[in-house]
Amino acid sequence: MAIVKKLRNLKTDANTGFGTNSSSTGGRFINKDGKPNVIKKGVNILNRYSWYHTMLGMKRDKFLFLLFLCYVAINLFFAGVYYLIGIKHLAGVYTGSTWKNFTEVFFFSAQTFTTVGYGRISPTGFTASAVSTFEAFLGLLSFAIATGLFYGRFSRPRAFLKFSENSLIAPYKDITAFMFRLVPYKNNSLSEVEARLTMAITTEENGKLTDKFFDLPLELSKINGLALSWTIVHPIDDKSPFYGLTKEDIASTDIEIIVFVKGFDEVFSNNVMTRTSYVSSEIVWGAKFNMMYHPSDDKSKTIIEIDRLNDFDMVPMPEPVILITND
Repeated sequence: MAIVKKLRNLKTDANTGFGTNSSSTGGRFINKDGKPNVIKKGVNILNRYSWYHTMLGMKRDKFLFLLFLCYVAINLFFAGVYYLIGIKHLAGVYTGSTWKNFTEVFFFSAQTFTTVGYGRISPTGFTASAVSTFEAFLGLLSFAIATGLFYGRFSRPRAFLKFSENSLIAPYKDITAFMFRLVPYKNNSLSEVEARLTMAITTEENGKLTDKFFDLPLELSKINGLALSWTIVHPIDDKSPFYGLTKEDIASTDIEIIVFVKGFDEVFSNNVMTRTSYVSSEIVWGAKFNMMYHPSDDKSKTIIEIDRLNDFDMVPMPEPVILITND
């Protein structure tokens, strides 16, 4: 009850875009990859998804595999059409077994689809010629779309930031602080980088579960440039929603820290934004991050070890603050 009473005295954030009725939502609000944890229903699948956004946001290996799969599937379809028309309408086919005939037709389809046309095999008759004409047209459209998707994926501004897997409650000056860190993992340059944290906590009021949102003030919310790692720190003072919470309180309370990071990419001359979140099980009590950069041997450069982003050591914590309430 002390936690609930303390939270009542704090100003909530009403501009988060998330509902406050906990019984109407499920799971975390933001997934680790930054995407909202929402499934949309009520419309058909063609209107539910933007295929352009889906293809641009898809992982590289899945994207390439999907393109290859579509390429093979289209050529298998047209090979079947040519085979049903009859290979006698394809001049230059080396006939043989059923498998050999089909492979000949398949490779002719691939040559037509890509408009390569080596010339050994050619359609004869109206039907085969009409199908090959349509396939060549479809191939031109398909490669134009694939080229656009490749360019879109290549040119899309992204933050290229990695976040630590865990956030920490660590000693900080004379108090404690909630902290996590991030690092740019590619050779892009970000300036005017800003971070904003929102704490979502589920509490029970009048027998009803309610989601409350609180802004978490940061020790430093904006930096001029991000070249090394950045440990984002929220001091836990008497105005913090974390104030007075123990390790057991955090573990037993449904808490999610929603992270928004925005910066200016100097190459694209555009703003980029990324986000993630940390839930109660991802908050480590009594730990401190290890340094992840050091000078080179000749002291001429700074070396940052990206693979040490998640390295931390357990440390002793100061005595927890005891809330005094008038029950």
